[in-house]
Amino acid sequence: MEIRNDWTKEEIAAIYNRPFLELIYDAATIHREFHAMGEVQVCTLLSIKTGGCPEDCAYCPQAARYNTGVDVQALMQTEEVLAYARRAKNAGSTRFCMGAAWREVRDNRDFDRVLEMVKGVNELGMEVCCTMGMLTEEQAKKLSNAGLYAYNHNVDTSEEHYSDIITTRTYDDRLKTLGNVRKAGISVCSGGIIGLGETHDDRIGMLHTLATLPVHPGSVPINALVRVAGTPLQDNPKVDIWDMVRMIATARLIMPSAMVRLSAGRAEMSISDQALCFMAGANSIFSGDKLLTTPNPAFDEDNAMFKLLGLKAREAFKEEKVLVD
Repeated sequence: MEIRNDWTKEEIAAIYNRPFLELIYDAATIHREFHAMGEVQVCTLLSIKTGGCPEDCAYCPQAARYNTGVDVQALMQTEEVLAYARRAKNAGSTRFCMGAAWREVRDNRDFDRVLEMVKGVNELGMEVCCTMGMLTEEQAKKLSNAGLYAYNHNVDTSEEHYSDIITTRTYDDRLKTLGNVRKAGISVCSGGIIGLGETHDDRIGMLHTLATLPVHPGSVPINALVRVAGTPLQDNPKVDIWDMVRMIATARLIMPSAMVRLSAGRAEMSISDQALCFMAGANSIFSGDKLLTTPNPAFDEDNAMFKLLGLKAREAFKEEKVLVD
C-alpha cells in the first residue's frame, strides 16, 4: 500500500463507515505490512508545569478559569524530572514526554531549563518529547539542537468544531506550530480527542487534517475524553469503545506508517477493549499512573496486560536503527 497525503474526506468517510469487522480486518492487514505485529511503544507522560493555563480548552482540567481541584505548580527542577525519567525507563518506557501547561513557549529561564531537561533525558537513551503549547520556528530549532525527538500538538477535533471547544486560539495557530516543528526536523506527534460533542463528520474531518499534512505525523494519539468535574464537558457521555476502535482502524488505514497511540481514556477500558484497539492498529500507549492530571493504568497493570496479550515493548529510536542497518 502506498502512503498518500491527498486523501479526500469522502474517501476517509468510506473507510470509516465500513462494516466494523471488515474495517478491523483491513486495518490489521495494513498494520502487519508496516509494523511488527504485537510490538507496542511504551511512553510516559509527566506534567512538568501544572495548571494555571490561560486557554479555555473545554476538556482541560488545567485551564485556570475552571475549578477542577488541580493545584497550580511551578516548573519542576531538572534533576527531579530526570529522576522520574530514569524510573520510567527502568519500568520499560522508551519515550518520555514532558507536558507544560502553557499557552505558548516563551524565551525565558523556564525554557532554558526545559532545554536542559531535554538534553538530560536524551542522554538516558530515551526518545524525548514535549508538549508545551504554541512554538515558534526558532524555539523549535533550539529544542531540536537540545535533542528533542518529538513534539506533541494535537489538532483536537475538526476545523469546523474547533471553535466550540477552544476560543483562545485558532485552528491555524495549531497547524502553524506543527509546521514549525516539521521545519526543525522534529517528529510531529498530533492527534485528537473524541467525545467532545462532535459528529462523525467532525471525526472524519480531524483525520483528514492529519492525513493531508505534508508529512503524516510520526505519532497519532487517539484520545477518549476524560470527563473532569468542573470543566464544561464534565457531563458528556462516555465514549463508546466501538467508536474508539473505528477511529484507530481508520487512522491506521490512511496513515499506515504512523504510530497510532491509544491515549487518554484507557483507565476506563477493559483489557478486552484495549485488545480490540491493538488489533485495529494501535501500537503505542502511555504507561504510568497519570496522564498529566488524569488517571491512567499503572506500569504493573500494563505489564500484566502485555503478558496476557503477548505484546512486547518497542525499542527506542527503532526507525533510526533501521536506517543505519
